[in-house]
Amino acid sequence: MDKKPAGLAICFEGFSTFACKPLLNIHDFAVASEFRKRGLAKRILEKVELAHTLGCCKIILEVLEGNKTAQIVYKSCGFARVRRTNGSRAFLAEKALTVPPRINYFLSNGANNP
Repeated sequence: MDKKPAGLAICFEGFSTFACKPLLNIHDFAVASEFRKRGLAKRILEKVELAHTLGCCKIILEVLEGNKTAQIVYKSCGFARVRRTNGSRAFLAEKALTVPPRINYFLSNGANNP
């Protein structure tokens, strides 16, 4: 915003063995303090949700138990708490994605394969 770095989402693609489809993991997510409370986190997450165009079935992330602000943002964007991560102070949250039928047809017909 205003030509300054305001936020980031560092993501990588993984694979859901249960759904047999790719998923997207948000590894790091941040909004600079001077840009908070402007809806920027939600706008960044909307862009991350474009993962459905890659055929991703869901987005996953970890959030610390004490980070209530982040938990509120994630919940307002449709993420649900799944479970606590192996004895840590964090828990896993996820949001299911729906692949629009046109994109699903495109992906299932091998259009991405040379």
